[in-house]
Amino acid sequence: MAEHFDLEELVHLEQTFYDAGYADGFAHGRTHGLIEGRALGREKGFEIWEEIGFYEGFALMWQSIYARQGVQDQRAVHHIKHLLGLIQQFPRVNPSAAQPNAPSEDIDIDMEKLQRQIRSRYKALCASLGVRPTLRANISNDDAGDGDDAETRPSSTRKVWALEEGAKRPTMHGLSF
Repeated sequence: MAEHFDLEELVHLEQTFYDAGYADGFAHGRTHGLIEGRALGREKGFEIWEEIGFYEGFALMWQSIYARQGVQDQRAVHHIKHLLGLIQQFPRVNPSAAQPNAPSEDIDIDMEKLQRQIRSRYKALCASLGVRPTLRANISNDDAGDGDDAETRPSSTRKVWALEEGAKRPTMHGLSF
């Protein structure tokens, strides 16, 4: 029995269990991190394309209006074409996940810069059309404050209709709504 007892293993017993637990926890965290990362990426991708799709639809609508009416406003037409060109450059797939062996020039797209250029061109198009730009609610950086101050923003506490005094009834626990 004394032959099977190794004192060295007993000394490092705590470290052995710590290493095994760390390896299991790291593998578990990596799996859940990938799942959560995909879900977050899908959500953020949808938000970005909701905004970019709005700009694309806006530009296509005005392009068709100008084509149908035969209006020759060169400034607005230039802004429309440039905006649509920028939107066409915006990636529609995740380049790092779609083609792992793709050339580095396709992967090095600065999406934030391109998105800022699209927003700027949209604002310039709205100015040339005489239309007030609609700033999207999902803009997460400081661009949302460019022309949307507290005076022009609709109040979040605006009432749709006023309640009459007879409609306010006391509820349970003395609360009234």
